[in-house]
Amino acid sequence: MNDIGLLFAFAGGVLSFFSPCIFPLLPAYITHLTGSKVEDGKMKMDRGKLLIRSIGFVVGFSLIFIALGASASAVGKVLMDYRDLFMQAAGLLIIVFGLQMAGWLKLTFLMKEKRVSSNRKPQNFFGSVTLGMAFAAGWSPCVSLSLSTILILAGSSDTLSQGILLLGMYSLGMALPFFVISAVLSYSLGIMKKINRHLAKLATVNGMIMVMLGFLVISGQMQRITGWLSFYSLFQF
Repeated sequence: MNDIGLLFAFAGGVLSFFSPCIFPLLPAYITHLTGSKVEDGKMKMDRGKLLIRSIGFVVGFSLIFIALGASASAVGKVLMDYRDLFMQAAGLLIIVFGLQMAGWLKLTFLMKEKRVSSNRKPQNFFGSVTLGMAFAAGWSPCVSLSLSTILILAGSSDTLSQGILLLGMYSLGMALPFFVISAVLSYSLGIMKKINRHLAKLATVNGMIMVMLGFLVISGQMQRITGWLSFYSLFQF
């Protein structure tokens, strides 16, 4: 497994979490998960419940994302005879997604969304898992652009395990800041205001990374970098 692909997947997960579609809604998700409320500039919650419910939420969306990665890898193996053409098309799509994410393209059909929500608050760990799965199944446009890019990489991977690992890293990239920011909100909501000021810049950074990745895929440099890094790879399959 090439480390550069894993790095892109992890970064994509982190930047997806900080997208304008997801990050501002974090207090609402936490309130829904734990039944907490906002008082005196911070969220009043049972921190033990927050940890357990957050783990369940992360497990839920990770299951869906990893399943998508496995499916993309399976489709990719079917298209292996057309690998060169597939990689060219994939690179072009990634560039388009990146330009859209950065705000340099305004393709309305890429901004359509379908959200799956539940008005019933989770009562336990398994309810939180279900909510996480619903979140992943009905992601918003900001997440879908980054996620689609990682799915394209998964589709071009050589083995099923590589595709699963890519989406696992994407899930980890979303999970870590989710845990950290959730814990911080129990002390102060000020962090939300500070980060919100920079969300547009983060979206632009995400878009630029995706465009760069797309050009690497189209030019074949991705494979060359992968071959070079294989001598130092931390993940071998």
